[in-house]
Amino acid sequence: MKIKDKVVVVTGGASGIGRGLCQRFALEGARGVVVSDYNGEGAAKVAEQIGGLAVTADVAKEADIQRLVKIATDHYGPIDLFCSNAGLSLPGGCEAPDADWQRSWDVHVMSHVYAARAVLPSMIARGGGYLLQTGSAGGLLTTLGAAPYAVSKHAAVAFAEWLSITHAHQGIKVSCFCPFGVRSGMLNEETEGIGKLILQTAISPEEAAAYVVKALEKEEFLILPHPEILDYFRNKANDYERWLRHMRKLQAEYVTPR
Repeated sequence: MKIKDKVVVVTGGASGIGRGLCQRFALEGARGVVVSDYNGEGAAKVAEQIGGLAVTADVAKEADIQRLVKIATDHYGPIDLFCSNAGLSLPGGCEAPDADWQRSWDVHVMSHVYAARAVLPSMIARGGGYLLQTGSAGGLLTTLGAAPYAVSKHAAVAFAEWLSITHAHQGIKVSCFCPFGVRSGMLNEETEGIGKLILQTAISPEEAAAYVVKALEKEEFLILPHPEILDYFRNKANDYERWLRHMRKLQAEYVTPR
């Protein structure tokens, strides 16, 4: 897919990866970029910078996603690329509050389901369309100290896989973006614990967006701007027990209280 002359919707577009994507898509010559975010003021600022359209929406609410798609379509026409990117990071394990588990599930999984429900019928009718879903390296490996995040991101990757397999014959393309570390509000210089390790190889939102554009052109399913993640993923599959032992060492070093 070439972004030039396409209509693109990006959720979580007010900051971090989402903002980087919006800015890059505009540079690539998209006909229309819809910047959507729970933070309406932030979305409006990004939209003003790139000449796009801002839409306030909570991706955890299906009605908001349906409204977002309608506004985008009414304004620009059929959506070519829907980037389901909004995310959040909530720490804790099984003891984390139910509300944190539910919010993680709604934002990282159900938002993708709602987006697919909203755009697939028209895309299938036209014979083509593209879904870009932001997962995480944590969805392929794990995220130490953050069970709600790790589990919901695993589910996000699984749903993207399912969509790719199920709708390919109808002209639907799907990519799952799984970065390791991107410097943003969720990962900044004050990050503690395992975040310190992730920061060592973290990239900027602009670098992430540039990588995404190149991967979309090749229509790759797994978009991995950190090549080492593919090696870790293969190691996990090749020797699960060894991988678990390694992760337990990292847990002891960076997460478990001493």
